[in-house]
Amino acid sequence: MIHPTRTNLLMIREKGVSVANSIRILKSRKQALTREFLETTRPFLNSREDIRARYGKALAGLALSLGHEGKTFIESITLATERDFRIEITDRSIWGLKYKEVTALDLPVRDPAERGYDYLSTTNHLEECMLQFEKILEAMISIAEFEGKLKRLGDEIIKTTRRVRVLEERVLPGLMSQIRSIAEHIGERERESYCRLKHFKRRRGQEDTIKRSLTKPVE
Repeated sequence: MIHPTRTNLLMIREKGVSVANSIRILKSRKQALTREFLETTRPFLNSREDIRARYGKALAGLALSLGHEGKTFIESITLATERDFRIEITDRSIWGLKYKEVTALDLPVRDPAERGYDYLSTTNHLEECMLQFEKILEAMISIAEFEGKLKRLGDEIIKTTRRVRVLEERVLPGLMSQIRSIAEHIGERERESYCRLKHFKRRRGQEDTIKRSLTKPVE
């Protein structure tokens, strides 16, 4: 139990103001993170849908290519198109929240002339198949960036929500209760002091009256 003094009352009031400010800051942070989460969700979902659609087209094109060119020719094309594909992972921050950003250092989608084989000897089915697979790679890089960012944002939004709830439902009400209790105790003590002082003055006045009557000369 905190000693009910004016000093402690002022200290708790300042703490209450600090907690209220913290709640306001945390709510602003939560709103900013939620807005960023929603803005990131849209391209993330679009990328997933894009991969699903392109994957179906790529498999259909691959099946047709295997029927026209044959497995041996497709395998030789695969060896010719191999490359070192590099990505860069960079640290980013939103409202103090750190996450990883994935960036491709090379273009996933290449011109047919850059794939390392004579594209004039292939069919349109094979060219479309390879284009779709390269598009899938491009979309997967975007998903890798969005997925990591979304997970960090989602976890931080949950943590911030819990902090706000604890401050609003436990810490701040507890401080307000202490403020009321100390204020009531100080008020009661001041009323008692006022009554004692008033009683003392009345007694002092009565004693002065008696003294004056005793010292008054008899005529």
